[in-house]
Amino acid sequence: MTARLSDIADEAGVSRMTVSNVMNGKSARVSPATVERVLAIAGRLGYVPNIPARSLAANSSHIVAALVPVGENNSLLVSPHTVAVVGGMETHLRHRGYHVLLRGIEHEDQVAQTIRGWSLDGVVLVEFPDAQVDRLRIDGVPVVAIDSYSSNPRAIGVRSDDHRGGWLAGARLADAGHRHVLFAGPPYQGMGVVGQRWAGFRAACLDTGLDPRDVVTEEVLTTFEEGRRLGLRLRRDRPEVTAVFATADHLAVGIMAGIAEAGGSVPGDVSVIGFDDLDFAAYTTPGLTTVAQNMPAKVAEASRIILDEIEHGQGPREPVALDVRLVERGSVAPPRP
Repeated sequence: MTARLSDIADEAGVSRMTVSNVMNGKSARVSPATVERVLAIAGRLGYVPNIPARSLAANSSHIVAALVPVGENNSLLVSPHTVAVVGGMETHLRHRGYHVLLRGIEHEDQVAQTIRGWSLDGVVLVEFPDAQVDRLRIDGVPVVAIDSYSSNPRAIGVRSDDHRGGWLAGARLADAGHRHVLFAGPPYQGMGVVGQRWAGFRAACLDTGLDPRDVVTEEVLTTFEEGRRLGLRLRRDRPEVTAVFATADHLAVGIMAGIAEAGGSVPGDVSVIGFDDLDFAAYTTPGLTTVAQNMPAKVAEASRIILDEIEHGQGPREPVALDVRLVERGSVAPPRP
């Protein structure tokens, strides 16, 4: 026979409401001794909460969706950045009694379908292009958009200071004496994150006296393999370039691998800077100099905001931009004479 709240309450000598509060994590007004006793009895009786019933009673599903744009038949966990964001979110929300629904979105209309189909309490958009976020019409459900510069008032942006990050990369390469530099990343038209990194990078290069014609771009997808291909052809197609700023660490590491495969060296022939400071950046040879965004803080802030919106409904608010810093390792050096 399945144990009920009333069974636990009778044995613990407390009200059913007290047991309910303890089992739902609302035990601020319950003594520690009572909480311990209730949990011990629940464990011994094998009590399992009826989540659908609890959701109906509370008019809340306790489900927050992490939605990631994907191409048809593609995995949504290709990007290490996505893995870090979703993994961190799950930890924060689980500790507050919420479940995370992870779903890839191939078409914009799937966002509204997912919200209705799962009776979501909230939505976190991960790596959505700003143009897509702008077009979303979502009412009644809190939305946080990570790494977004969208003007949609329904989507609260949480991001790093991307312009500052690009500026730090450009200033570092210019200070090292590089006069021919390359910016590598996806097309930045309509993509605020990449556009801001490019704007900051270019501004720093021009501020230090570089000729605008010597600050060039390569549009590539942010994958290791795309970076490797660029690294392989870099010396052939752009022999004048002595330094590269890549908009993501896994792209930068791919570029380093391609340069090595083509017989070059980093930083001897080409200096490389990445962006993110993911764990593997410290394990490359040489170590990757990169712009570090505070991923734990960004994920924690996004989680805090979505929960505040769900539980208190503050409504539209200003976007949050977190500070960045340059982490020096071994992939940057002055150009050879």
